[in-house]
Amino acid sequence: MADISRAFIDQSRRLLTDSYLPRIEKAVDGVSTENLWWRANPQSNSIGNLILHLNGNVRQWIISGLGGETDVRKRQHEFEARTGADGPQLLRDLRATVEGADRVLARVDPSTLLERRSIQSYDVTTISAIYAVVEHFSMHTGQIILLAKAFKGDLGFYDLSGGEPRPMWKGGIAGH
Repeated sequence: MADISRAFIDQSRRLLTDSYLPRIEKAVDGVSTENLWWRANPQSNSIGNLILHLNGNVRQWIISGLGGETDVRKRQHEFEARTGADGPQLLRDLRATVEGADRVLARVDPSTLLERRSIQSYDVTTISAIYAVVEHFSMHTGQIILLAKAFKGDLGFYDLSGGEPRPMWKGGIAGH
């Protein structure tokens, strides 16, 4: 069972660091600050809001909830922002957060995956917290990609020249 537990933790780390984050970085690179904070309507989120939200969520659930750092998240601020940092700064902050979460996940003992935690007023297991963050990050990665495509067109995630798609983002997982 420890092998399966370790595999789950390792795959969660790979998805965050080698798949989702590099895709966000590739998608956001070159998007103007104005477009990063553009909203389709007042109820929608901008790329900037989504990146702030991912930062807050990962910090709260992994770095604080599993890693023990103080939870200082102000969730509503992530959505209220109408302007803010430019792309390079947003991406630096997100990368720092994901790298911090990766360090926490690297230290998670597989035998603790069923231990209970209180995170964001929820009573969850460690495995539930990890799964929730990875799923949440995946969903918002897709939203960021969709918005970035509206501004940039094709994001060049795959090289199709050889007949088989080859991932072109740093650390990409073939077939994803």
